[in-house]
Amino acid sequence: MAAIGYTLSSEEQGPEALVGLAERAEQVGFSFAGISDHFHPWIDKQGNSPFVWGVLGAISQRTERLQLLTGVTCPTFRVHPAIVAHAAATAAALLPGRFSLGVGSGENLNEHVLGERWPPVRERQARLEEAIEVIRLLWEGGLKSHRGEYYRVENARIYSLPDEPPPILVAVAGDRSVDLAARAGDGLVGTAPKADSVERFRENGGEGKPTYGQLHVCWAASEEEAKRTALEWWPNAAVSGSHFLELPLPAHFEEAAELVGEDDIAESVVCGPDPERHLAAIREFIDAGYDHVYVHQIGPDQEGFFDFYERSVLPELQ
Repeated sequence: MAAIGYTLSSEEQGPEALVGLAERAEQVGFSFAGISDHFHPWIDKQGNSPFVWGVLGAISQRTERLQLLTGVTCPTFRVHPAIVAHAAATAAALLPGRFSLGVGSGENLNEHVLGERWPPVRERQARLEEAIEVIRLLWEGGLKSHRGEYYRVENARIYSLPDEPPPILVAVAGDRSVDLAARAGDGLVGTAPKADSVERFRENGGEGKPTYGQLHVCWAASEEEAKRTALEWWPNAAVSGSHFLELPLPAHFEEAAELVGEDDIAESVVCGPDPERHLAAIREFIDAGYDHVYVHQIGPDQEGFFDFYERSVLPELQ
């Protein structure tokens, strides 16, 4: 059976709250948590976006067993891959055996903030593959230099390294990214239960490597309340893939979601208190080949979600 995890939504929660939620997720019985790494939230209503590396340090001191992954970090524009290598090494040292670095090619929403050009997807993926190369090089220890097509590193050494480098998990959204994950990653992160992506990953070098899928839900006392909450707090769930990667500001996501209704949200978010619907959605990922599934509860009622999953969902998956 797959490992079941919890999403630490940095867009909706401040740093102190995220630390408490990680602690609570461990108590409830989630085996791991994925934490988002954003500069901006998707919409202003969400209201948060703390620096993920500071939050991970605090979580390391408040949990004992919970595995953590960044879901996901873009190591190519806003933060140079050498700095991501440094930050992730420290996180892994604080969370020995409990940390994985999830990486992706990013969204304009977060990566435009330094004023760099936002290139086409092929270049973004090429930058990501070179960034992974830089990160692995620096994790070898010793004095390192790198002169590539996109990045330069001059005489850099990371002194505080974990005993073992953390796995690098690569986010996927199409065939080219799946091939990149199989070629350069230690695992895959997906947001849809697509069996063909998992199969392609395994056929091209990912056999035996972990696969992580993220599921969006909104538990509430009724399905109607859940739909209202999901629309209020996460209308971006209904924004199409190309807009998702290209829009630069939360205000643009709000504009893109102006015509989204509650029924539209319910097509991509599991809404309501029926445990069978939550279980079915999780099992859809498992049936597609994912061995890790982490669940994102939308909205402020995280404690109601924890109670529901502890009583009605997690026991059915053990």
